[in-house]
Amino acid sequence: MSTQVTLTERAARRIGEILEAEPAGTMLRILVEGGGCSVFQYKFNLDRDHANDDLVLARDGATVLIDPVSVLYMAGAEIDFVDDLIGASFKINNPVASASCGCGTSFSV
Repeated sequence: MSTQVTLTERAARRIGEILEAEPAGTMLRILVEGGGCSVFQYKFNLDRDHANDDLVLARDGATVLIDPVSVLYMAGAEIDFVDDLIGASFKINNPVASASCGCGTSFSV
């Protein structure tokens, strides 16, 4: 299984829009934490610092940071942004997840 995490053009565009309103050097950090309705959950934060061992995804002016432990739970994942009738949100298409919750931010392996 690939450990690569990818960022779609739609997600990069939306992240770029969010970061434009923030101080220069701000990046989006995605974490996997214990909790949520399906054992693990994604957490999204704005961050100005990154650790040497962070995975750094850069595309079209957007920068995403993922710590090495979270990368293990996101191996092969695609970070996307969807805007449909029920709302707009980031969606992580994660092949490691064996189940996910309707909220879209919680999953199990």
